[in-house]
Amino acid sequence: MIARPAPARAVSAEAVEFVRFCYGRRPVGWPELYDEMCAVAVRGLFRGWGPDELAEHGLGFGLSEMARLAQVVTGIVTEERASSTARVGRRSRSRAAAVV
Repeated sequence: MIARPAPARAVSAEAVEFVRFCYGRRPVGWPELYDEMCAVAVRGLFRGWGPDELAEHGLGFGLSEMARLAQVVTGIVTEERASSTARVGRRSRSRAAAVV
């Protein structure tokens, strides 16, 4: 018999918040952010949640779930970086307009 991973759960909005929380603590990309996420989960620093609670929200840390987790995290980090760049751009334009 071949062991197959359980079907992946959809990633909840709370799980996305967890990734953003971890990225806010350490703004790095994958795979470095994985280390931060593991540390936060083990210590229960986000809402007291550990790996089991995060798995219930669609974020698994097991080897069989790694590719999916990397894809989810990379997407969220890309959004965060784009949002940050847009905020910086708006501030720069508004400062330039104030000087004129």
